[in-house]
Amino acid sequence: MITKWDRVNGTLERGHKVASGQGKNSPYPSGTIEMQTPFFKELGLDLRGYFKGTLNVSISPNTFKILKPEFTFKDVEWTDKHPPETFSFSSCRIIFKKCRYNSWIYYPHPETKKRHFQEPYIVEIIAPFIPEINYGDAIELEYKLSEIIVNSCSE
Repeated sequence: MITKWDRVNGTLERGHKVASGQGKNSPYPSGTIEMQTPFFKELGLDLRGYFKGTLNVSISPNTFKILKPEFTFKDVEWTDKHPPETFSFSSCRIIFKKCRYNSWIYYPHPETKKRHFQEPYIVEIIAPFIPEINYGDAIELEYKLSEIIVNSCSE
């Protein structure tokens, strides 16, 4: 089967900084990604080699929806601070300064999430460390058409 990819333009925005543990009031000093990584590995997704945080990419005014992600992990008990959560992942690619970075769309399902919700136009990405990337930078996000749908405001 041939994978069909599409692209959407985005802008890097500041997030809650809970995923990386850099948030001032984060209850997770090492960050949620660091804490969740062993659980995801045990379930079949190895995130070693990726930055232990997320890139928050605004695709506004567009929004997105998860259709058939590559991975969905239900009821992951990764902390005792709140009930289990469900996570989905879809491979993607970030294009920044003419370089392509294989990455993952990281989608904590809002219906199982306690706090730190994202706007519907924010796509959270787990990526390798990307040198020189800063808030406000323009990027392109390549995603699999079979797994993600981007709803254009012009449609």
